Amino acid sequence: MKIRTVLSITLVFAIIFGLNGYIGWHGQVFLSNQLGSWFHPGLYWVVFWIVALSYLLAWAGSKVLPAGMKMILKIVGSYWFAMMQFGFLLLPLTDLVAGVLHLTSVPAATYTPILGLIDLGILILLMARGSYNARSPILRKYEITIPKKAGDWEQLRIAVASDIHLGSIVGNRHLRKLVKHVNGLKPDLILLPGDVIDDDIRPFIRYDMGTTMRELQAPLGIYAVLGNHEYIGGHIPAFIEQMDKIGIRVLMDETVHIQDRLYLVGRKDKAAERTAEGRKALASLLDGSDLGQPIIVMDHQPYHLDKAEAAGADVMLSGHTHRGQISPNYLITRRLFELDWGYLKKGNLHAIVSSGFGTWGPPVRLGSRSEIIELVIHFKSNERKEE
Repeated sequence: MKIRTVLSITLVFAIIFGLNGYIGWHGQVFLSNQLGSWFHPGLYWVVFWIVALSYLLAWAGSKVLPAGMKMILKIVGSYWFAMMQFGFLLLPLTDLVAGVLHLTSVPAATYTPILGLIDLGILILLMARGSYNARSPILRKYEITIPKKAGDWEQLRIAVASDIHLGSIVGNRHLRKLVKHVNGLKPDLILLPGDVIDDDIRPFIRYDMGTTMRELQAPLGIYAVLGNHEYIGGHIPAFIEQMDKIGIRVLMDETVHIQDRLYLVGRKDKAAERTAEGRKALASLLDGSDLGQPIIVMDHQPYHLDKAEAAGADVMLSGHTHRGQISPNYLITRRLFELDWGYLKKGNLHAIVSSGFGTWGPPVRLGSRSEIIELVIHFKSNERKEE
């Protein structure tokens, strides 16, 4: 097992360094052509590798680097992730065109600057559009009917925001948009299905994001569950403490009976299965519950929809996938999950997976949007009314 882990890590680093070297070489060819004698390869490669490895440097130096330096490295590194993907998609096509031009005896000095400027223009357009998609959240509405009674409630309006990823990249400015849009919906209930923070709780505290988040309002309360990034950061007790301070209850394999009308189940993230405590099966969390009442489940990663349906859940809310965040990554998430984004009716279960409100890595989205979900649930009993 250890050998397999070492081999996997070695392969990942080989791919990262190989891809960055490939991108860096193209940058050298372009800049040396443009700058001529002003270009210094040694300086170029030093700067290039600092930029390319800045996210890794921020992580490795997290305990010794000043907070400001670590934040700068993380921001630069986050944007570089997008550069890596765009480079992986654009540069092979550029090489193909360059090869064809070379075979037709067009001088390299002629096509190199042209192809480089075209790639640069495409890159700027992609980054601009991707930043807009990430920073301009949309409201996505789902309206469903559950054939159960919820006391005297005829309907329930829920605001759902998954994968906010609050931290060094996603901060108070984006969070204020969440507060504005969610409160504008006037929801009865607010649910946050995981990855509220982006690994580290310290930026949340340092920039006083709790004060902004405290402005969220819903008469039936605000509930959250843990995502994989809360586990990655390892600051779960501190995270729960911060949420408690602002009136957000974090459910950790817990079931809440809201006004004796509806059950809300909050599961630990699937990452908990690798911990000593593990996580409970959904069926055990519903043990003793009245399955004749509506049941809503928050489970960050959208696995095992069939088990949720078999346990009696009516609604399952998830996130995690970001819908790949940057196209064409959705082709991967689509293969990993039965439902990687959107809505699916599976038996009696209404499954909804959000692409998320925030971003991981670069604040860039292509083929996906930053979104807030407005879920309107109508309750309708199957019982026939007496005439």
